Amino acid sequence: MSKFRLDEVDHQILDMLIDNTRVPFTDIAKKLLISAGTVHVRVKKMEDAGIIQGSSLTLDYEKLGYSFIAYVGVFLSNTSQTKFVLERVSEIPFVTVAHVTTGKYNIFCKIRAKDTKHAKEVIFMIDDIDGVYRTETMISLEESINDKKRLMHTIFKEL
Repeated sequence: MSKFRLDEVDHQILDMLIDNTRVPFTDIAKKLLISAGTVHVRVKKMEDAGIIQGSSLTLDYEKLGYSFIAYVGVFLSNTSQTKFVLERVSEIPFVTVAHVTTGKYNIFCKIRAKDTKHAKEVIFMIDDIDGVYRTETMISLEESINDKKRLMHTIFKEL
């Protein structure tokens, strides 16, 4: 499959959609001085090429009472248990991200909790999974960088 080519208009459309996935195509069209049909066609082409995959909604977990974030490194007794452990981890709703990794940990998870007591309960849930040898936890004091645009801008400059 050939590489999809983005032009400046595609880049500007993506920029606006990253800021707000619900922005109407008519608003994008007005800002870019193109037709809403053109925006629709370009977004559809980017979706078909797999560049745009769905859309997402960002929740303010702090306002919902889940401001505590921790990262849990999971050590497995045996790497052949990875799939089984990931299936069990995916059943814990407070684990919001999990990566299979190389290096120190077999699996690296991000958890959200109400407070330290709740985080301890979540970590114990992970510890109790068959195949988990032990865990190591790091508490997030602050999310300092969460920028969805910087990488896209860098990639676009390379094109």
